[in-house]
Order: sequence, then C-alpha cells, then structure tokens
Amino acid sequence: MTTSTRGAQVPAVLVLEDGRSFRGRAYGAVGETFGEAVFSTGMTGYQETLTDPSYHRQVVVMTAPHVGNTGVNDEDPESQQIWVSGYVVRDPARTPSNWRSRRTLDEELANQGVVGISGVDTRALTRHLRERGAMRVGIFSGDAVTDEAAMLARVQEAPEMKGADLSAEVATKEAYVVPAIGTKKFTVAAVDLGIKGMTPHRMAERGIEVHVLPATATLEEVYAVAPDGVFFSNGPGDPSTADHPVALMRGVLERKTPLFGICFGNQILGRALGFGTYKLKYGHRGINQPVQDRSTGKVEVTAHNHGFAVDAPLDQVSDTAYGRAEVSHVCLNDQVVEGLQLLDRPAFSVQYHPEAAAGPHDAAYLFDRFVSLMEGQRA
Repeated sequence: MTTSTRGAQVPAVLVLEDGRSFRGRAYGAVGETFGEAVFSTGMTGYQETLTDPSYHRQVVVMTAPHVGNTGVNDEDPESQQIWVSGYVVRDPARTPSNWRSRRTLDEELANQGVVGISGVDTRALTRHLRERGAMRVGIFSGDAVTDEAAMLARVQEAPEMKGADLSAEVATKEAYVVPAIGTKKFTVAAVDLGIKGMTPHRMAERGIEVHVLPATATLEEVYAVAPDGVFFSNGPGDPSTADHPVALMRGVLERKTPLFGICFGNQILGRALGFGTYKLKYGHRGINQPVQDRSTGKVEVTAHNHGFAVDAPLDQVSDTAYGRAEVSHVCLNDQVVEGLQLLDRPAFSVQYHPEAAAGPHDAAYLFDRFVSLMEGQRA
C-alpha cells in the first residue's frame, strides 16, 4: 500500500539487513518497499536509471547529492515504467528547471507507487555499502514506520538477489518490431532479457530492422525472423539461474550466426562458453567506469549497471566448445571481465552499455562492430 507525499514532510527510515539505519523524509510514494541496496555514481541520467529494467528489485542510492534538477519528461524513459523498487537521494530539487520537464521527479515516483527517501547522508550510506557490500534493504515511511527491530526483521525476510531469476518478469510478453531508419540493411533478432529502448534504436540508426522477442523465445522463434544477427540484451537477476537463455545462445553459436550481447547478455555468453559467474561485492553502476578495449589498447569511459561478472582468465586464450575465446575488455578499476569474444566464430559481448543514454558515447562503435560481423557473414 502506497500513497503520495506531494511535498509533505513525512518521516521515513531506511534499514539495512545488517542493522544500520538512516532516517530522512519520504520521497515519492509513502509506504514500504524492499530490495537490494546498490549505489549509482552517475551525476546525470537519473530518468534513464529509474526506467532501466536491469534495476528491477533494487533500491538505488544516488551518490550525486542533488537529484531531480531537470524534472521528468516524456522522451527519455528507457521502458514503459520505473523499475527500481526504491530510491534514495540526499537533496531533492525543490523546483525542476528544464524546458522539457513535464512534472517533478517526486510526482513521477509517487504516480508509479515507488517508495523513496530523501535527506539521507548518501555519502555515509555509499561508504557503508562499499565496505560491507550490497545487501538487502527496506524503506519505511508514514504508517509503515514501526520499531527498528520489527523493520529489520521485515528486511531480513526479503529475498536475496543471489539466485534470483528475474529476466522474464521485465521482458516483453509479445514480440514487436523496431523498423530500420532509412534503408534496411539487416534483420536482427533481439532476445529481451530487460532491454532498454535506446538499444534497438541504436541498431535501427544503422539500417537494422530489430525483432524484439520475449525472454522465453525458442530457437525456432528466433530463426523464424530470418536474422542476419542475434542480440542478447541487458537484464536483472543472477545469471546462474538463466538456463533457458544459455541454451538458446548455444543454439545460435552452433549455427554460427553473428552474435552480440551486452550486460546480462555478456554473462550469458560466458556461461554458454563454459565459464562461471559470481556476485561482485557492490557492483558497477554509473556512467564513469573506465574500460580498456584490449584489442586496441583504447580506454573508454562507459556506463555500467551490473552486480555479477564472468569468471574467465584474463591473460590467456581459452578453448571452448565453440572455438577459442578471450577476454576482450577489462575494467581498469578492479580488473573485472568487461567483454568476451570468440576467435573462430562471429560472436562477442560486453558487460557495459554501449547504447549509453544519457551517455557517455565512447562505446557506440560496438554496434558498428556488430554490423561488420553481419557484413562479413553475408559476404
């Protein structure tokens, strides 16, 4: 049960599963919510963050102190709804200022029933999560605020992100088509595991007609659209549970169709090749993560949203059931695998977001690389 604050000074409490709590004011809807506490270091693009399906069942802590300055518009959402389960900010904007703004962020959160909290020392909260790791959290406001022992018990009853199978919950239920912009050059089957709206748009800009398919699509349904390439999207949850997407990707690899995966799709490729996956202590989330493309030595500033990673050897070529594979990209902060590529088949993936709304755009070339694979296969 949630209601709107709409400017009211309603008390709120954030309770972490290890017992630490933070008090503030309700922001957005009033009520209670639960999820995994994670922090995002982006200073812009909060609307894209909120509507990214990869944030399903996560409570996002914004490290930027001022949030909501540009309000909410109708052009920038990455999906049809807000997917975060809760939102934590320090100093919300009192009055948005942008020519495209249609309503305040507080109003949008309330309209969609998203429980948030403001007035929190997000720097202290972020340091706690960096030291202790991402963990379950609850936000309570209004009548949901009770004694801390009772609230903590509610948090500790909530499901963990490890072992969560969530992609089918956020993916489209019906296939749809995003037409090519200009002359159509290729057809791509995009498996929706939590796809963002900008991703098929970036492909459409390159003359690709994109058939977006549900996460439950079969190999026969993928090839029914006669694809020149197959794409596996980002998405939420633990990749160790994604047995159907892994089996589907192996079918694509066996047919040697050009393949491109991002984020969750990178983890699916890792599993399809026989590598393991693991949960990061606090993950990568934000739009300022340095990644090196090992094939060129170039360093890119990239957008990330992942709490799991592929466990693959960094400094050797691995033999797999589909030929040789290597790590193509690596995070310069912590040496986490940020990309994979096959050397004997036309397949590659990256752990970050090359569509990157609202930026940066250093990695947009990866869509051109996908086009080159399809051109090479056609030739």
